[in-house]
Amino acid sequence: MSESTHDRVLIVTGSPNDWTIMDHCAAMLKQLGVAHRTLVASAHRQPNRLHEAMDDFLGQGGDVFICAAGMAAHLAGVVASATTKPVLAVPLPGGMLDGLDALLSMVQMPRGVPVGTLAVGKHGAINAAIMAAQILALQDEALGQRLQAYKESLAQ
Repeated sequence: MSESTHDRVLIVTGSPNDWTIMDHCAAMLKQLGVAHRTLVASAHRQPNRLHEAMDDFLGQGGDVFICAAGMAAHLAGVVASATTKPVLAVPLPGGMLDGLDALLSMVQMPRGVPVGTLAVGKHGAINAAIMAAQILALQDEALGQRLQAYKESLAQ
């Protein structure tokens, strides 16, 4: 487990239904020993809940946000507009374009509000966890070693 005594990553989804995919993200963070917490808060329906949870996470020393949403997919952009911490986005399948609309929404951010966007669905969820761990490993040698071991296991 990470030597940190606080949650390093906050995984946010706009709907409880998103956890059928984002559970893979949480499982990968757990496998890598990265302390994290989860939140369901819609950027459109619960903006106050979202911002309060962000303030709490940042106040306790949180480092990276992972946001998952489908369709209009504004969640990651809303989070990125309110922090200087890294925000990773996972577009979710569904809607008329089965995730393409979410992907385009996430990558077409205005200058100054970057969102690192991963693949649509399960693989994006897992890669978001790995990318968050890689960001954290810049300051955490033990986590870097766990990542190296994980990458080596992929070759097996």
